Amino acid sequence: MSKPPFVLVHGAWQGNWVWERVADKLRAEGHRVYTPSLTGLGERAHLASREVDLNTHVADVLGVIEHHELENVVLCGHSYGGMVVGGAADRAASKIASLVYVDAFVPEAGKSLWDFLPPEGAAAQRNSATDGWKIARISAAEFRVQGSDDIARLDRRAVDQPIATMDQKSAVTGAWKNIPHLVYIRAAGQPRPTFAQFADQVRSDPKWQYFEVPCGHNVMLDLPDALTVILLGCAARAAQGKK
Repeated sequence: MSKPPFVLVHGAWQGNWVWERVADKLRAEGHRVYTPSLTGLGERAHLASREVDLNTHVADVLGVIEHHELENVVLCGHSYGGMVVGGAADRAASKIASLVYVDAFVPEAGKSLWDFLPPEGAAAQRNSATDGWKIARISAAEFRVQGSDDIARLDRRAVDQPIATMDQKSAVTGAWKNIPHLVYIRAAGQPRPTFAQFADQVRSDPKWQYFEVPCGHNVMLDLPDALTVILLGCAARAAQGKK
């Protein structure tokens, strides 16, 4: 039986390059790993426009699953990527064996990413938009990235985020909640309460497996080995469920 494939989705302002270390480790264990850069971000920054929204990014991930004919997937989203993978999993729940949120937003129907932020935080991001639609990138320092090389790399590679990705309401139905294995990984070194609210919701919920890791927000940069171990455990669960 083939090993479960991974689809790893990055967060806002970043690109698939943040997953390189973890992806290499998972491939070394014999897994297929897909790390799409969302439209308008990463090496696809040239496709950015005011029309790019949350639905665009959900379609990006669904396209990976559909066109590679993936089954029994471990689908993982970081930060803003939680809004994306939740939306994709909601529409392709039968294809997903394990859904992993890495210090990520957990979508709710009718709520945008900004609805999960304090009003002043959402307003600051909205007001940062240049040309009316480009939300200014956030520095690596705010993400509490630990390595100096990673700080420089993130600040060098980050790009502005299309505003509609933050402003558009999620259309999830809740189908994703029936996926067999739900996981939340909290980065304890990121003290901002944004992601603590989701950790608090799921920490004691028996439907969820919960982890805390001692690093900044970009777990895949700060602690790639620890994150890989968790993800391999998710794949093992997925493989058992397929038997």
